[in-house]
Amino acid sequence: MTDRRTELAGNLAKVEERIAAACAAAGRAREEVTLIVVTKTYPADDVRILAELGVRQVAENRDQDAAPKHAECADLPLEWHFVGQLQTNKVRSVVGYADVVQSVDRDRLVTALSKEAVRAGREIGCLIQVALDAGASGRGERGGVAPAGIGELADLIAGSPGLRLDGLMTVAPLTGEYAGRERAAFERLVDLSTDLRRAHPAATMVSAGMSADLEEAVAAGATHVRVGSAVLGVRARLG
Repeated sequence: MTDRRTELAGNLAKVEERIAAACAAAGRAREEVTLIVVTKTYPADDVRILAELGVRQVAENRDQDAAPKHAECADLPLEWHFVGQLQTNKVRSVVGYADVVQSVDRDRLVTALSKEAVRAGREIGCLIQVALDAGASGRGERGGVAPAGIGELADLIAGSPGLRLDGLMTVAPLTGEYAGRERAAFERLVDLSTDLRRAHPAATMVSAGMSADLEEAVAAGATHVRVGSAVLGVRARLG
């Protein structure tokens, strides 16, 4: 455990240096960017070590891993983000532990989240996942709604009991006009965030960038970066 703590502390320090350098290069204050450590596939023991090292925001993408892990770590002062594609039959479970769902991309999911949030007496933060590779279907390869669908979905979230519209999220697309152009993709998301805030001023969160491209996200104006392997390394999946 001591070796793992040393490893995580070293990795966390390197990521912090990268974020700080990216902020300096972009002329931004370090405080403008929040690190979310993506703990998917990693055990509760790692989450506990991260909390001891000062991490306060963690993310998961599979309910079957996240729910038991949250239960083991319920005593920790953490904010939990759900970042994976969310099926409506998992909503009740996810609402039980997630403070923010970053992958909201369709009306039916909003309705389900609202119903379960009210039932649980909770307020769930929602980010609209934006698909910058959306084709004719209006959906992205890895989920998300096309930019044209943001306004309608935002209004629905904002008007739904138990939900709070926090902002936008994207994953750098692997296909389409933004493939291989992470900086341009993230700048597009920031532009869309500016448009969104005209109607919803409190929706200030812009979640973009991961281990490989966090610098591009910070340069573009992201407020939150989601970093997994750069902090936790590469390990076998749970289960």
